[in-house]
Amino acid sequence: MTTNPVLAEWTTPFELPPFDKIEPGHFEEAFEAAMAEARRESDAIAGQTSEPDFENTIAALEKSGEQLTRVARTFYNLTSAHTNETLQKVERDIAPKLAKHSSDMLLNEKLYNRVATLWERRGSLGLSDENAKVLERYHKMFQRAGAGLNEAGKARMAEISQRLATLGTRFSQNILKDESEYQLVLETGEDRAGLPDFLLTAAAEAARERDQDGKHVITLSRSSIEPFLQFSTNRRLREEAFGAWSSRGELDGDTNNEAIIAETLALRAEKARLLGFDNFAQYKLDDTMAKTPANVRDLLTKVWEPAVTQAREEQEKLAEMAASIGENHTIEAWDWRYYSEKVRKAEHDLDEAELKPYLQLENMIEAAFDTATRLFGVTFRELDNVPVYHPDVRVYEVLGSDGNHVGLFLGDYFARPSKRSGAWMTAFRSQHKLDGDVTPIIVNVMNFSKGAPGEATLLTFDDARTLFHEFGHGLHGLLSDVTYPMISGTSVARDFVELPSQLYEHWLSEPEVLSKFATHYKTGETMPPELLEKLLAAANFNQGFATVEYTASALMDLELHLLEEPGELDIRSFEKTELGKIGMPDAITMRHRIPHFQHVFSGDGYSAGYYSYMWSEVMDADAFGAFEEAGDIFHPETAARLHTHIYSAGGLPDPDETYKAFRGRPPKIDALLKKRGFAA
Repeated sequence: MTTNPVLAEWTTPFELPPFDKIEPGHFEEAFEAAMAEARRESDAIAGQTSEPDFENTIAALEKSGEQLTRVARTFYNLTSAHTNETLQKVERDIAPKLAKHSSDMLLNEKLYNRVATLWERRGSLGLSDENAKVLERYHKMFQRAGAGLNEAGKARMAEISQRLATLGTRFSQNILKDESEYQLVLETGEDRAGLPDFLLTAAAEAARERDQDGKHVITLSRSSIEPFLQFSTNRRLREEAFGAWSSRGELDGDTNNEAIIAETLALRAEKARLLGFDNFAQYKLDDTMAKTPANVRDLLTKVWEPAVTQAREEQEKLAEMAASIGENHTIEAWDWRYYSEKVRKAEHDLDEAELKPYLQLENMIEAAFDTATRLFGVTFRELDNVPVYHPDVRVYEVLGSDGNHVGLFLGDYFARPSKRSGAWMTAFRSQHKLDGDVTPIIVNVMNFSKGAPGEATLLTFDDARTLFHEFGHGLHGLLSDVTYPMISGTSVARDFVELPSQLYEHWLSEPEVLSKFATHYKTGETMPPELLEKLLAAANFNQGFATVEYTASALMDLELHLLEEPGELDIRSFEKTELGKIGMPDAITMRHRIPHFQHVFSGDGYSAGYYSYMWSEVMDADAFGAFEEAGDIFHPETAARLHTHIYSAGGLPDPDETYKAFRGRPPKIDALLKKRGFAA
């Protein structure tokens, strides 16, 4: 019998998954075997006759299910970044089985009683701070799964979890199908009118990858469609492309997500009620820094009001620009980026076509690495001849300042039909010290438009910011220094997890970084000082628009999950009504409309939590001020505090307290308003 490579011992360099041997058909068997092993391990912990203590219960739980974790992380990284029909079928089949497996463990009465007993005795156990935190997280995890309910309640919670897993999988697969099946083929000169060379090059490469050599294709990857909307003079095609982008998930047919969303909301609301909460938002926020929906609404409203005022002023400028060139139509959502680019050129003498040749992907990767070296002492060495899941994936060994191995970093930068849209960081393996020093294997996944063969891949400034953002998450995983997987790396409160990533973005905008790494892809010359000055001066240009499209999505997410009885919710009507209540400008569409809001409905990661980016931004805007006040953006003592209290601490410390330990005080919202240009 042939050994399943997913289940076999991995003898690859640094124990990377053996991607060169793994086939989609291996995963079904691997999941079944790994779940069975995890079940035996948890049953053994639950069935002990000895009194519970930290080692035989909590530490044992931390060591259990290792094979299942390995299988699941490998599988779900593939289904996100390089999927196919076989993997998608396995994903649909396995989602409810994994949910049932999780429920069976978390609703195991004997197991919960052992955890609850330790929780009740926690004051007398002599636990270290780290052990106490892990016990707290386990107790809360069991309770929030419904372990304290009666038998009928536990049975219903298990049913809900399985159904939600199925719905989340269907939702994300529907979006990927809508995205991968759409392509705007530019056949004529009129179709391509206004498009700069860098976009035409990327569109030609996208066409080649789709077996349409010699043509140009715009896809629904953000790095493709946004510059098209920015530069295309063909208003009809702008409207068509924007319509496709905006309507993902609500097209007629099998990929329509509206019924999925309504059922998801109803099940989440029922889950919250079973656990004693009025609505899902209350349940979800109870385990965050924000704590309550009222606190979230307060933050978002403080930002919304100045943002929408500024956005309306920006819209007036766009209308004036359109009129000045003889185009007197109403500014619509598919017009905003086009006229905004013209206004930016007029006000700041800056356009993306002038800027982009200086933002080479290779150099921006090096800039992100160099920043990490100067802040934290880590260095990066690219590896060849290691197994990867796609030829575009690059692998780097991360070394500490002492030259010792820290972990592996994988970079997967280019868009392709087999990859879902967006950008994210995840881990094939998290850092911990339960079995010696287990080092992390971290991956950043992007969706940049690839340059032509042999040509540089050029980024927009927003692309480069995304790269820095995700690398900030990556460092949070790589620099983790804790004992237990439960609190490793990014296992922190949802509204704290964006702090390391958003804070890292600040270094990209610093002249000290850009003047070194922003070099022209043809001449090698550094970005001229006057262009750099224009770029930085325009940092808050169009900020009203950007803030409104994000904040509207965050408010919509909150309102959806405040519903106590969603029932047969009419998604389109609800969206229209709620946007009307907050005074959403007609010419701006939410960054994520409900039918394709993957943060919220592809699983529940950011459900009732999309506000988290802004909550963290209050901290990141304030935190970078520590370096500015020190007079050095790489100030060694400040960087050391940042490493200790933010990047390496994982979920061990309380988020409020660890922020104050770094900054010396709580964050101030004034820094956020100033950063976005809404305060003097």
